[in-house]
Amino acid sequence: MLEGGLMLTLDRVTKTFRAGAFGGGSTTAVDRVSFSAAPGELVSLIGESGSGKSTIGRMVLGLTRASSGSLTLDGEQVRPGKDFYRRVQGVFQDPFSCYNPVFKADRVFALVRRAYHPGVPDQEWAGRVEKAVRDVRLDPGQVLGRYPHQLSGGQLQRLLIARALLLDLRFLVADEITSMLDASTRIDVLNLLAGLKERGLGVLYITHDLSLGTYLAERTVVLRGGRVVERGDTQKVFGNPLHPYTRTLLAAVPRLNQPWTSAEPVEACAYHEGGARDTDLYETEPDHFVACAGLPDCGRTSA
Repeated sequence: MLEGGLMLTLDRVTKTFRAGAFGGGSTTAVDRVSFSAAPGELVSLIGESGSGKSTIGRMVLGLTRASSGSLTLDGEQVRPGKDFYRRVQGVFQDPFSCYNPVFKADRVFALVRRAYHPGVPDQEWAGRVEKAVRDVRLDPGQVLGRYPHQLSGGQLQRLLIARALLLDLRFLVADEITSMLDASTRIDVLNLLAGLKERGLGVLYITHDLSLGTYLAERTVVLRGGRVVERGDTQKVFGNPLHPYTRTLLAAVPRLNQPWTSAEPVEACAYHEGGARDTDLYETEPDHFVACAGLPDCGRTSA
């Protein structure tokens, strides 16, 4: 699974929704977003609410169709269907909404069996389920056969990941999966994602929490208003933030024994200082890209 080229690639992907009382207007939720994720790599997608993070996640999962641009998996256009969802799965913010409260929580495994493994004998399937549950650091005896209200949010979230492991999973979209969990459980789930990375899975981790986003990510994409303002190697993006928005996000993170301060002003636009004019992003150093500092109101670019 670790061999081969890029697993997921977004190339100038745009999503526009109809707006207005009669749908006569439009609003652009995602605007020419480009990035990629390789096997065994976790890419963090960071931005405030309304920046387009979840819309990108839904397009990767084939739940929302892009208005323009290219979105490919292993070089093939993303086409939702049974074969696609065998390889690509998503885990979302609210685990409780993913379960029917009148059924036991492990019904999610029965649905996977019915759709993808109908011929597997009962005893073999029970062994697969038990192994998947143990792989997400849960005790099968404590979680299987229970109703959703009898389990914690962290347990339910990990059961959803275990469900995905019963497929030929190659890519996981984790959309704010720790936002409803307590601090200790968050670390458990993040360490679980680290284990999935080591197994060769690609992970798109969507979050608004910078500290969690940088915990595991090799590469980071920072969104604002549907556009990528900075992306690249995580250590470079946060060790040397060039865009004012990235600096503002970092300045908003509380630090022990340090007073709260505003972000330092940017005297020059790295995008234009580098000579860029007609590209969406400018590469300031290897694997570190930045957009216009005044995007979208700079006035010095046609973008």
